[in-house]
Amino acid sequence: MTDETSVAEVMAELAALEDPRAREVNERHGDDHGVNLTKLRAVAKRLKTQQDLAGKLWETRDTAARLLAILICRPKAFERDELDSMLREARTPKVHDWLVNYVVKKNPHAEELRLAWSADPDPVVASAGWALTTERVAKKPDGLDLAGLLDIIEAKMSDAPDRLQWAMNHCLAQIGIEHAEHRTRAVDIGERLEVLKTYPTSPNCTSPYAPSWIAEMVRRQHHR
Repeated sequence: MTDETSVAEVMAELAALEDPRAREVNERHGDDHGVNLTKLRAVAKRLKTQQDLAGKLWETRDTAARLLAILICRPKAFERDELDSMLREARTPKVHDWLVNYVVKKNPHAEELRLAWSADPDPVVASAGWALTTERVAKKPDGLDLAGLLDIIEAKMSDAPDRLQWAMNHCLAQIGIEHAEHRTRAVDIGERLEVLKTYPTSPNCTSPYAPSWIAEMVRRQHHR
């Protein structure tokens, strides 16, 4: 079986999994695909890791194919510039999130990309930098200037476009949750800026409003 047929076969399989209702829901979130993600993961599990096929699926520019590519690629195999251009091409939220969480976080160039992206003028690219920063706040905070991050959040979060604002807010909450010495200030910034304060939250779900989020997570840590 040549690679060419395999890409064609995979694309035919994804087309067969297309569900108009799933597409309708996804499109409300800015994701232009109609494949149920459980079914997509099942396809990925069967294909296993195939870096070459992942590259070819990515090149199709199709959202479902790109999500599948992310699941079957080898995260450590990408060069820094490759990931940079992939992120800039990943314009739908789900492709962007999966690329950052499943690939970039596991790649040796993650720290270098975090620094470059955080300062990028494109807010969607910058949001990826902030997502990587949030990961470090939680897992490897040594060497991070947490007070400096709070300064930037305080100055810029209110006016940041949606996805960048969301990523900064997550970082604010994470600092408050993980670092008791910065908690009061993190809560104070959240209360003053009121970002996502009125975000509709289902019962039993934690609100993304940072002061509520911090309080809830800290409460859970104490009850462990």
